Amino acid sequence: MYDEGMIAGVLLLWYVLTAGSLAYVVYDFTTNTPMLGVMKLAWFLILIYTGPIGLFLYLTSCRQPLPGTHDAFIKPPWKQAVGSMMHCIAGDATGIILAAAIVFSFGLPNGMDLFVEYAAAFVVGLLVFQALFMLNMFGSYWTAVRKTFFAEFVSMNMVMVGMFPTMLILMHELPNADNPLHPTFWGVMSVATIVSMFTAYPINSWMVRQGIKHGMMSAPGKTKRAATELPAMPMDMPDKKAAQALKDEHQDAKHEKEEHHHHGMDASASPSDHQMHESHAMDHSMVKPSDDPGHAMMSMPMGGHAEHSHQSSHGEHASSSEHTEHAGHEGHAMASLSGGTQWLVGVATLVALVTAVALTSLLVPVKFTFEI
Repeated sequence: MYDEGMIAGVLLLWYVLTAGSLAYVVYDFTTNTPMLGVMKLAWFLILIYTGPIGLFLYLTSCRQPLPGTHDAFIKPPWKQAVGSMMHCIAGDATGIILAAAIVFSFGLPNGMDLFVEYAAAFVVGLLVFQALFMLNMFGSYWTAVRKTFFAEFVSMNMVMVGMFPTMLILMHELPNADNPLHPTFWGVMSVATIVSMFTAYPINSWMVRQGIKHGMMSAPGKTKRAATELPAMPMDMPDKKAAQALKDEHQDAKHEKEEHHHHGMDASASPSDHQMHESHAMDHSMVKPSDDPGHAMMSMPMGGHAEHSHQSSHGEHASSSEHTEHAGHEGHAMASLSGGTQWLVGVATLVALVTAVALTSLLVPVKFTFEI
């Protein structure tokens, strides 16, 4: 029914493009884009499974365009959702593909294969990609398992809504598509993984918006602010003159105060004179004393350099806080959904998976028992 020569040619082209895409992304990991190790592994696996499609997503949602711009580049919500989806699919698809390769030798009915693949995807996705690789966010392994259970469960169900029907149909139609030793098997898995992106993206986007899952992340301490983000602002001449004038006034007040302490306060001075003197001293205390005019100008709140320094410090702190917020999404936000909502969403995704398999069974046979 199908031209095996044509299929082999398409697969060969696909594998060449996949190899090139993977080589480029690995090179970019090591020379340009700062990412956490778990995200690098996720993208590595995604590129193996999806080839140039994965490369397109990487270029548009993750690759740092200029040094020091990664945090700003990945900030849009849709890119955060892509990061969450990729992390999910990397674990779940790996579990499914490994299970499908192993169960082939047992000759199980395709319906029973689905149960084994479902369990394998859940184990790899939850116990490895979620709990183990994100352990530093939670402190203990079993806390990580408990906190990420819901997010993994609903994500995995929607990944399988795309993968299972695709696998069932293509393995039924294409010769040797269920044999892991044949190139067609890996082509089918690539197609199934690509389809799962469309079914898994909406739920991951929703969870990122709710703060239940983390999105795309930069490696901590490796993202530097771009030099062009906060350009240096030279101080205007009036600011320099004002700074020097205030410094001179401060020095005069300081000398006057020392003379009063040395010789004693004039007894005839009125209370208003003392108040004026104290008010004058308090006004100048706002400017830090220094014999260095440059230091005095740096301490001025109106100075452009001081403002730039403060903004840079504040920006770095905000960037650090933003990263911490991303890193902690899964840890703190599970409590933001009530138990009833989690049950409702979990059941809805499971029903979607069962419905997808049931509809697929109308097109191809799905068997759960051995034929006698």
